[in-house]
Amino acid sequence: MGKEIERKFLVKSDAYKTEAVKAKRITQGYLSSVPERTVRVRIKGDKGFITIKGIGNESGATRFEWEKEIPVEDVKELLKICEPGIIDKTRYIVEVGNHIFEVDEFYGDNEGLVVAEVELKDENEEFEKPEWLGEEVTGDVKYFNAMLMKNPYKNWK
Repeated sequence: MGKEIERKFLVKSDAYKTEAVKAKRITQGYLSSVPERTVRVRIKGDKGFITIKGIGNESGATRFEWEKEIPVEDVKELLKICEPGIIDKTRYIVEVGNHIFEVDEFYGDNEGLVVAEVELKDENEEFEKPEWLGEEVTGDVKYFNAMLMKNPYKNWK
C-alpha cells in the first residue's frame, strides 16, 4: 500500500512532444468514481491495470493509491461495466532535471485538454519547471480523470 504525491499543471504549448522520451495510448474507465475511493481500470500500451485511489488531502497533492497489473482481456471486460464516459489519451513521458513529467493529451469529449503531472517525494519538494508548463491545477477536482468522464472538457466552454 502506498501514497501518491503529485502536482498537476495545464500545458501551454506542445513543445513537450519533442522532449518526450516515450508515449503510450491509454484507455480507461471507472468502476467507481466517488472521491473517497475511485476504482479505475486501464489499458496502457499493451498492459492492463486496476487502480484504487483514496480521497486527497487538503491541498489535493497527496492521496492513497494501490495499483495491480491485470490481463488486458480482463480490463476489456471490465470496461463494459464501467460508469459512462471512457477516458482516451496519449501519455508523454518527459524528463526534466531530476523529475519525470507525465503529460496527458486527451481525445474524444476531452479533446484540446493537455495536463502535466509531476510525482514528488514530498509536497514541498522543489522541481525544475519547463517553459511549456502552465497554471497549476493541483487539487482542482474538475481536472481529475474521474471528473472528466462526468463533465468533459467540451462542456466547459
